[in-house]
Amino acid sequence: MPLLKNNLLVSDTWITAEAEGELPNAGDVIVPFARLHTEWDALSARTGRLGVRFGNTDKPEALAGFLPRLSVIVLPFPAFNDGRAYSIARRLREMGYRGELRAIGNVLPDQLQFMLQVGFDAFEIGERFPLETWQKASRQMSLAYQRGLFRRGAEAEIWTERHTDAEPWLEQPHAG
Repeated sequence: MPLLKNNLLVSDTWITAEAEGELPNAGDVIVPFARLHTEWDALSARTGRLGVRFGNTDKPEALAGFLPRLSVIVLPFPAFNDGRAYSIARRLREMGYRGELRAIGNVLPDQLQFMLQVGFDAFEIGERFPLETWQKASRQMSLAYQRGLFRRGAEAEIWTERHTDAEPWLEQPHAG
């Protein structure tokens, strides 16, 4: 399945391992979260990068000790109306994870901007929508309304852009 990264279609070079079975001795591999716990020593000794397929029902804090070693975290969207992966992605970014966050499953172009805002940076896309649709969706919004969401480089939210000269506490809408 092709991946959309930085608005380009790229090949997925990662090997996806199942819950059981042999792992290749070398190469980049994505393992299920349960396997991360049970085979950590063997996984750490491998040559190549390590990734994990993390479930919607798992708590992001369970990955805290593994984050420095993980190059990719794959989060599923089993249905377009299942938003648990949004919360997990945001929490992982808040915890300091800076590697690739990949969305898989029922990923739709109209949700792309929201996924980018919580920290996703790679998307497994099918043939349902052409590349042009994905590229257009990625350019539809250049600023976000919410403060404190994941930002890349020099991105900012609308409030900050409108109030560059203001003293933040006095200008920010707040109760009190």
